Amino acid sequence: MRGIPSPDTPSVFTPSTTFAEAKVPGTTGRLMATTPAPQALPSSERRYAQHSPAVQAVRAKTRRRESFRFDPNTVSVEDLQRLGFSEKQAQSIDNYRQKGGKFRRKEDFAKSFVVADSVYKRLEPFIDIPRLDINKADSAAFDALPGIGPYFAAKMVSYREELGGYSSTEQLLEIYNFGEERYEKLKDIIVCSEPARPLRLWSLPEDSLRLHPHIRYRSVAHGIALYRENNPRESWTLEGLLDAGVIDSLTFSRLKLCKLSEW
Repeated sequence: MRGIPSPDTPSVFTPSTTFAEAKVPGTTGRLMATTPAPQALPSSERRYAQHSPAVQAVRAKTRRRESFRFDPNTVSVEDLQRLGFSEKQAQSIDNYRQKGGKFRRKEDFAKSFVVADSVYKRLEPFIDIPRLDINKADSAAFDALPGIGPYFAAKMVSYREELGGYSSTEQLLEIYNFGEERYEKLKDIIVCSEPARPLRLWSLPEDSLRLHPHIRYRSVAHGIALYRENNPRESWTLEGLLDAGVIDSLTFSRLKLCKLSEW
């Protein structure tokens, strides 16, 4: 048959080769080999193939995970990915922080919708969120604490100045109307460093003693001065002042929380 190679002619056909009738001017119709064009993938498949659930699952399984100490409030997006989060998850955490969100406790990080229970269980021992130092924080930092607000933030700063620095976080309860309930909400996220000026109970003159919020009254300041004058140094104790009637039990309990200078 004309147009079909003889058995002795090397074949140029491939398994995908097909015959088609072509009309060539000046000749009779003949069969010609054609190869079908490859079918194009739908545009949606081409566009999203790399983000398909199957691809993401493989990437999640092969993603390298590290474990190291980190503060979720300051850790970078890059380090979040080192910890095992995807780029999208890490960016979601950062967006929360950029909008003013803060992780005050480890449990707050666990509540993030991008932190799976299994991920939190692995990372929980490495989460390191510094507690707020009430002797170093400014009013803005106090204001951001749960249940505080601008009014009590200002009170916390001014009372710290009166005391010469906090000696214990429990001294916040001495602020008028601060209350146990408010203190319970934040006691586990605050800490107290050494006060800037320990109380010089055994050396300050009467007029200076009166300026301290736990003494205030001239009669109490005078009583302390007299006690120092009439008793040996080794008996200068808060218990001694209480037994001598110089201070009452409330003043005693509050002074017990204060860091006292030896002199």
